[in-house]
Amino acid sequence: MCEQRYYGAVACALGWACWKTYVGRPETDYVLRMAIGNLGNGLNDAGRHEDALPVQEADLSMLRRLGAAAEVILVAQSNLATTYQCLGRLQEALLLQRDVYSRCLRVDGEEDGRTFIAATSCANSLLDLKRFEEAKSLLRKTAPVARRVLGDSEKLTLRMRLIYTKALYEDPGATLDDLREAVTTIEDADRIARRVLGGAHPLVAQIGPSLRNARAALAAREGDDVSSVCDGVAAMTPGDA
Repeated sequence: MCEQRYYGAVACALGWACWKTYVGRPETDYVLRMAIGNLGNGLNDAGRHEDALPVQEADLSMLRRLGAAAEVILVAQSNLATTYQCLGRLQEALLLQRDVYSRCLRVDGEEDGRTFIAATSCANSLLDLKRFEEAKSLLRKTAPVARRVLGDSEKLTLRMRLIYTKALYEDPGATLDDLREAVTTIEDADRIARRVLGGAHPLVAQIGPSLRNARAALAAREGDDVSSVCDGVAAMTPGDA
């Protein structure tokens, strides 16, 4: 009635209530399948990832056994991948996310919202695994399409730019140009996010630390470059100039 999304403990309580109401129905019943999905998502929303895992694994197994529609299975795979990621099972999460992304790309095309979500999830897992080049390569291919289709102020577009920024400045092999690009990218995302979402939005709260980290990494690199130049000049003999 309030037209707001339920989250946290409320989402978890509603998930349990939904499951208890319909648990007696046969597994072929659409309402039961929705109930188990809501339970898994509610547990995850409340941070109870260990509890959510067996529920979501059972949900995906049931859907596959019943021959559910491909898009329904993709949603279940995505939800399970998120839980794997929250539990630190990053390789398992990435395998599922790559499968979801390739299927979305094949079925829905590169301009579909589900494809953007799947690409973002893949990139985030690659970042967690410190596979920076792969994360940057994926986002350089998908983020421009998302910005063109969704616009610069869409939350998903901003999240892509946040992940891309992290992949740039967290990479030990980042160049000075990489760090400058990271700062430029996250400064622009921060301005847009604050204007559109407001300073209290969770995504804005995530962007803030990355903005500070990107600036710090750039300042440190520029300071190193200045020091090396000064050291080189000091070491020169008068004839070297």
